[in-house]
Amino acid sequence: MARILVVDDTPTNVKLLADLLTAKGHAVATATSGAAALAEVAREQPDLVLLDVMMPGLNGYDVCRKLREDPATVLLPVVMVTALDSGDERVKGIEAGADDFLTKPINQAELLARVRSLLRIKTLHDELAELNRTLERRVHEQVTQLERLGRLKRFFSPALAEAIVSGGADDPLATHRREITVVFVDLRGFTAFAETAEPEEVMGVLREYHAAMGRLILEHEGTLERFTGDGMMIFFNDPVLVDKPGERAVQMALDMRAGIEVLTEKWAKLGHDLSAGIGIAQGYATIGAIGFEGRWDYGAIGTVTNLAARLCGEARPGQILVPRRLISTVESLVEAEPAGELALKGFVRPVTAFNVTGLRSG
Repeated sequence: MARILVVDDTPTNVKLLADLLTAKGHAVATATSGAAALAEVAREQPDLVLLDVMMPGLNGYDVCRKLREDPATVLLPVVMVTALDSGDERVKGIEAGADDFLTKPINQAELLARVRSLLRIKTLHDELAELNRTLERRVHEQVTQLERLGRLKRFFSPALAEAIVSGGADDPLATHRREITVVFVDLRGFTAFAETAEPEEVMGVLREYHAAMGRLILEHEGTLERFTGDGMMIFFNDPVLVDKPGERAVQMALDMRAGIEVLTEKWAKLGHDLSAGIGIAQGYATIGAIGFEGRWDYGAIGTVTNLAARLCGEARPGQILVPRRLISTVESLVEAEPAGELALKGFVRPVTAFNVTGLRSG
């Protein structure tokens, strides 16, 4: 049902048009002056206006021009109605912004046909406007998602970042507590190397090292907490839960050790004496965004991170040190040898450590 406003200063004309349109199922509002017509348009927001030309005060042309000046009614269909010479009045009506023109006495069939045609056009305009609004909203949402995705990709793999943005995972930047497996990797001999090598050589080594380790982190679906020059911290089981995070961490560490061995052979040919040690621990940590506006990092805080870091610091070149608690969860997967009781800074009691030597055969 369309809403139609009939504007005419002659009551009989208003009644005739209102009765005809009402009989065809339209909702009809009326006005007997130009000022009243503008007020009614603002109040009722009709779908079409039948507008008499000759009225006291604001005539039909004045009303039509004002409707076209208002962004809210610039596309509102307007049919001008007059008993004057149709040729001259049609030109004036078009110049004022009218969509169609009828002469008095009105032919009812012609009136209804023109009304149907303009209402069809109005419907198409409304659908197009809604599509534009939907498009603008979707573009805004996508821009917001892209901004959030870019922020999350600083911390997580692209696939994981996209899952978070699409709702496939909880927002990890909110502070939360979870059991994770933490891996620390650190190059041995890097400080001495950096002191004697040219900066370009140092950057070249770091690029190779980061690229090789980065591929393995993504492959094993780890979360990179940070790079610290030659060191890095990765953890598993956050921001999304994974099966057997301890086994994933150890498997990644073994692959890292193999990858670093390839790199150290290459570096040795260039005169660089570099190797790596790895420490792994499992336990609860508080995780979330850490920093300030304009500079955020994704961090894990807890004893488990300290333990992994201390084990990494104690590891000799090529060693992967893990505590007893973790070795008990991965013993069916790996071969390990005792590494003794280690007195680690920040820990009251010695930590029983094991060196993971490789995967179990079979």
